[in-house]
Amino acid sequence: MSQAHSLTTTAFELPGFRITKSHGVVRGIVVRSRSVIGNIGASIQSFFGGNITLYTELCERAREDAFNQMLSDAGKAGANAVIGVRYDATEIGNGITEVICYGTAVSVEQLS
Repeated sequence: MSQAHSLTTTAFELPGFRITKSHGVVRGIVVRSRSVIGNIGASIQSFFGGNITLYTELCERAREDAFNQMLSDAGKAGANAVIGVRYDATEIGNGITEVICYGTAVSVEQLS
């Protein structure tokens, strides 16, 4: 599956497409930690208030990496789409976070 895939959705159907086969649950998991330098920079940003861009960028990269791993898993399963896409995150240690992206890999065909 292409890493910039348009056939992914949080819904359980794709308008204009028919699901022909379910390949099961697929997922991508990323575990990230904050660096000491990143923590210092974020502390400075938090002192002034507002969006802490260093953490925002870290979270966005983790989500993107997990999403791309999920797409890769779906492609290996023979799917061309993923439905029911969800994210979850868990702090597994001080400053260490797991991000998971998961959904149901399916094969779809466009309706005439």
